[in-house]
Amino acid sequence: MPIETGKDTSKTRRSLQAAGKSYAYYSIPAATEAGLGDFSKLPASLKVVLENLLRFEDGGKTVSVEDIKAFAEWAKLGGQNPREIAYRPARVLMQDFTGVPAVVDLAAMRDGIKALGGDPQKINPLNPVDLVIDHSVMIDEFGTPRAFERNVELEYERNMERYTFLKWGQNAFNNFRVVPPGTGICHQVNLEYLAQTVWTDKDQNGEEVAYPDTLVGTDSHTTMVNGLAVLGWGVGGIEAEAAMLGQPVSMLIPEVVGFKITGALKEGVTATDLVLKVVQMLRKHGVVGKFVEFYGEGLDHMPLADRATIANMAPEYGATCGFFPIDNETLRYLRQTGREEDRIALVEAYAKENGFWRGADYAPVYSSTLELDQGDVVPAISGPKRPQDHVPLTNSAEEFRKYICGTRELPEPTEKAERRWKEEGGAPAPDYLPGHHDGYKAGNVDGYDYKLHDGSIVIASITSCTNTSNPYVLMAAGLVARKARALGLTRKPWVKTSLAPGSQVVAEYLEAANLQEDLDALGFNLVGFGCTTCIGNSGPLEPAISKSINDNDLVAVSVLSGNRNFEGRISPDVRANYLASPPLVVAYAIAGDMNIDLTTEPLGYSNEGKPVFLKDIWPSSKEVAELVDTIVTREMFQSKYADVFKGDERWQAVKVTDSETYDWPAGSTYIQNPPYFRGMSKDPGEIHNIDGARVLALLGDMITTDHISPAGSFKPTTPAGVYLTEHQVAPKDFNSYGSRRGNHEVMMRGTFANIRIKNEMLDGVEGGYSKGPNGEQMAIYDAAMAYEAAGIPLVVIGGIEYGAGSSRDWAAKGTNLLGVKAVIAESFERIHRSNLVGMGVVPFEFTNGDNRKTLGLKGDEVISIDGLAGDFKPLSLVDCTIKYADGHTRTIKLKARVDTEVEIEYLENGGVLHYVLRNLAKA
Repeated sequence: MPIETGKDTSKTRRSLQAAGKSYAYYSIPAATEAGLGDFSKLPASLKVVLENLLRFEDGGKTVSVEDIKAFAEWAKLGGQNPREIAYRPARVLMQDFTGVPAVVDLAAMRDGIKALGGDPQKINPLNPVDLVIDHSVMIDEFGTPRAFERNVELEYERNMERYTFLKWGQNAFNNFRVVPPGTGICHQVNLEYLAQTVWTDKDQNGEEVAYPDTLVGTDSHTTMVNGLAVLGWGVGGIEAEAAMLGQPVSMLIPEVVGFKITGALKEGVTATDLVLKVVQMLRKHGVVGKFVEFYGEGLDHMPLADRATIANMAPEYGATCGFFPIDNETLRYLRQTGREEDRIALVEAYAKENGFWRGADYAPVYSSTLELDQGDVVPAISGPKRPQDHVPLTNSAEEFRKYICGTRELPEPTEKAERRWKEEGGAPAPDYLPGHHDGYKAGNVDGYDYKLHDGSIVIASITSCTNTSNPYVLMAAGLVARKARALGLTRKPWVKTSLAPGSQVVAEYLEAANLQEDLDALGFNLVGFGCTTCIGNSGPLEPAISKSINDNDLVAVSVLSGNRNFEGRISPDVRANYLASPPLVVAYAIAGDMNIDLTTEPLGYSNEGKPVFLKDIWPSSKEVAELVDTIVTREMFQSKYADVFKGDERWQAVKVTDSETYDWPAGSTYIQNPPYFRGMSKDPGEIHNIDGARVLALLGDMITTDHISPAGSFKPTTPAGVYLTEHQVAPKDFNSYGSRRGNHEVMMRGTFANIRIKNEMLDGVEGGYSKGPNGEQMAIYDAAMAYEAAGIPLVVIGGIEYGAGSSRDWAAKGTNLLGVKAVIAESFERIHRSNLVGMGVVPFEFTNGDNRKTLGLKGDEVISIDGLAGDFKPLSLVDCTIKYADGHTRTIKLKARVDTEVEIEYLENGGVLHYVLRNLAKA
């Protein structure tokens, strides 16, 4: 379908030549010549947004000349001018956990528009949409040559209903493609294949137009592609659906934080170490809702794979995106990964013509800046439960020890322990933790009983888009395995090891370098192409290991090369989770114990009985670089992506019906028609004040979307487990919350059901519990239903950075379906705030230094909020009256985090999808 550009194109439309072809484009220098302002000092990331407005300027219907001039004012004001604008990304990227509910919503909207007398064919993506199935594979089988094949078999057995539904969607909707299971992780597929840096399409006049490649994605790590100078960020499924259907993304012109990179990484330091330091620095600086743009001569020494690693973790440092401008390294990567030469020539020509090129003179205006010399970066990990908790490797054992001491009081070392410690020269035996006890039996290998204790590493996983997209750290992991194997070292028997690359190209180059054989020898066999451990699909631990951990309340540890380590995410058996580079993951699998200082103590002993230290098996930067340069070729990428949409024989065998609307299977426990559009009127309603609401949950700081809507496994005793049991689903077939996101009945019951969430209304209770109308403790879902039956509205109260983490729209959908009318917090993360508004839930921020603690909130208060009815404006200050249990009241001011006029309309309609649906029906 041709792109619809703006109507008045004469002022800024120009043409350029590249590789013998002519393209129209919208020129930023021409906008200056036309008197719209001086845009020369804008950061490249903001120029992408400006070009978008130039291309879609329509006399003020959605984009006005004043919107464009505001960017020149932004530069004059030193990077400040938060004007509301309408932005249209070129395409949408989805994965299956968030994509299934998005397609469910589209299917439900077809039913809804039909009920309103409209045409179901109006519910069709207007922009290209790619959905990559990557979140469903689970690690059941590991450490064997058959692990990959067995895990894929189980994946299809568990998810056939979902895959059938997605294949129906691929046939039913225009502009919608599905990348089948077993191909790779969406962000890596995007980086290596889908992204073009400069996009082209024919406009309504049939002319080929070149413009920046941009996107929104239903996964927070969509930001990874900013390493390739493609502006993209994560949104909830509901916002992505609106974008698909032609609704512009309403946003404020953001601040852009400039992050200057100088120097080069020292010997032995990896891109993972670099990004963990960047995350720490930017979290401290404060970048929520802002763009971050990286610049400086240090980029001349930074391969694009490293840039993508940094861009990937923008959600972890809180930014909307972490952008790298186009330069020679961008072109080199496009060429290496198999892009057409005509495209590469266009990227260079367009970037230089339109002011997007990072040359030696690149010096834009930024809202604020900070700087890092790469030479100051040291090997590190992050944890045990937040990505920004940066720990230098030299301090890792000590910091873990402090964490343990914070969880329980440990006994002094016994005389036996002291003697063994001295006899072994300070190196702990694998069943021993100094200062604790000899451990608890968990298994037997070759007649040797091994034991677990606090700090035993039970999961070591090379996984996720963040690092497996980077051949430098993957090759380094393989070399660590090779050197360890040569010395006779292997993983400890209690460590569940896995390798889950983000694309098939990774498997290809590890095989070509003969490193997969070494990884296999240490238990890092290929288990699948997908997110696995990083999304919580780590699979079950051995029963005896799980029993030992839970019977003895041990703090077991996971180490993964991922981007998320939030509480309760990785495994229900694991309470301390650390992010680390792939080579460090291999090293920790060998050590098997977080109490061991890898920088000073041996990981184990060689065949000759000599201690082996990390430095003995760590490859040099030269070794790694030479291997990457020799092995990773353009042809590998071209070969592996030649049939990317074809899939294996299992995918090809999935049969679907060809129908305009979906025939919802009544007995399905995976796919259900959601209730959002039932009985919907043709006209919007009004926003109402909140009167007499009760508190469903009183929560602390950094409540993540994993806390609100967990993705992992759940037990039969949970509300979701009870529901599935009542529908004749055996516990072994429960799958995960993430895989059940097409069924609102399961997801409602899973909202606020994270096993580690703490509702401060209750004393020291972990898990998804609250108090019902009668004050009795019960599951949050049951309490919400009891309040709903009594006709009582609900609010949720939180601390700072509420809604951090994944973009999952179910954190907002579930909140809405539980009857929550408002969330009151000290601050919100960007995506979740937007998702709440998109689902008709009003986000409020405390003001004047108020918070749940200063107000003495216990959760038994009655909350009323005025100022929403009538003339409600964006970012209004409204009155909130708190009636305490003893009868006295207090009125405070809340700031409504409804940021734009369009978001007011969303609330009037009951949500963004209702708004879009009504407009399409009227049209």
